[in-house]
Amino acid sequence: MQADPVASADVARRRHRLTVDAIVAVMFFVVGTVAGTPASVVGFGVLVLFTAAVALRREAPPAALGLAWPAALLQMASGAGPGFVDIAVLAVLFATSAYGDRVTRLAGLASVAVGSLTAAGYLFLQAHRGAPITAATWASLATLLVGCVAVLGLAWTLGLLLRTWRTARDSRREGLRALEEHRQAQRAVVVEQERSRIARDMHDVVAHSLAVVIAQADGARYARATDAAAVDSALVTISATARAALADVRVLLAQLRQDDTVGPQPTLADLPPLAAQMRAAGLALSWSETGEPLPLGSGAQLAVYRIIQEALTNALRHGAPGGEVRVALGWTGADLAVSIENALDPGRDAAGGDVGHGLPGMRERAVLAGGTLNAEADGDRFRVRVAVPATPAAASARETA
Repeated sequence: MQADPVASADVARRRHRLTVDAIVAVMFFVVGTVAGTPASVVGFGVLVLFTAAVALRREAPPAALGLAWPAALLQMASGAGPGFVDIAVLAVLFATSAYGDRVTRLAGLASVAVGSLTAAGYLFLQAHRGAPITAATWASLATLLVGCVAVLGLAWTLGLLLRTWRTARDSRREGLRALEEHRQAQRAVVVEQERSRIARDMHDVVAHSLAVVIAQADGARYARATDAAAVDSALVTISATARAALADVRVLLAQLRQDDTVGPQPTLADLPPLAAQMRAAGLALSWSETGEPLPLGSGAQLAVYRIIQEALTNALRHGAPGGEVRVALGWTGADLAVSIENALDPGRDAAGGDVGHGLPGMRERAVLAGGTLNAEADGDRFRVRVAVPATPAAASARETA
């Protein structure tokens, strides 16, 4: 049983966060001890409470806020002035809005208001204890209140901004993940649909081959008593037809379904009419063929025809208007190599857009025929290269010759 990679990543991130928080808390305690040098048990208790709040600020913001308030009140009760340890208050307020839930965020905002009033009043009493109350003292109190609200409110607001940014980032990631899953599902559907179409294309070819085998076998059975040569001829025909149909049967077994189809399937002999049809449609098509042709199986011929047909259709629809389309067929050894090249339309984005039925279907046909297909943009040109092997019998005959 394999572990869920998402859950494992979450555990690793949480462990890393706990480690970082523990290190920060230890550093805060050490610096607080050196800088503040608690002179009493109360001062040491304040440092411990603030250290615990710093350690829990991200993992448990409500608990951190609950520890920060007693620490601050204990500090004021001891008569101590502001110091290094009060940085913990800012860290906790930041964490309540950045990592806490809705109730914790509201509690942090309320703490900003109450804490500002409390801190301003405490600092005012420390600075003006026993002094007469004048307009200047009231101005001093207002200044202290504004300063406390600005400092504490800034910490809470920065945490809220971080939370907003993190939410937007996660939303973008989820959107990209959903889009990628949609594209993968679409590719799977396209491939499945193409498999169904290929199965329908193969149905007539295999049915024809089996019909020939059955007819020859029945004829040989009736003629064996009167014409032995006819029996040998029938057996030769059955053997050749069965071998030629074997590749088609293997392709057919790879499909998930097979439906009835209509009409005969195209072969390599139908490529010249296809080229004429595309030229009549306005495609500037140049055609070349090199090497000595080898007999291909009916499935391979159908695959080559459909691939060229789809590539020329794509060039007509998406290529540069009036651009030349070059088709080259090369018989090399026991393989047929096909290259289709056309100019790209500069007004279209070759890398973007949703996946269509063309390229996945072409690639699926090439693979099921035992070959390979490569389609990619190269500068301002788009090239489709296909390599389809000939039948084993044709390859052996070519090597013997």
